[in-house]
Amino acid sequence: MNYTSVAAAANTSTTGWVIGYTATVVVVLVVVVLVVTILLLANSIAKEAAMINDSLCDSVNNTAALKELGTTIEHAEVITAGLHRGRTRLGG
Repeated sequence: MNYTSVAAAANTSTTGWVIGYTATVVVVLVVVVLVVTILLLANSIAKEAAMINDSLCDSVNNTAALKELGTTIEHAEVITAGLHRGRTRLGG
């Protein structure tokens, strides 16, 4: 029996396994890096979204009085019409 050819065959078959395991480890590491990066970006986006939501809530509170602007305009029109009538009666 030729022991050299058996050893060479054994080395060849294990080389494929080593390449396969190495490739698998590299792929898994790349996936882990990508997932961690995505999670960090998602966390950053969530923090920004919370700040934007707080700002929008403040804007709602600060502009709540604007819903009464129509009433204010109506009252101002009544007042200016009354002033115009008074000026007309006084001859001005």
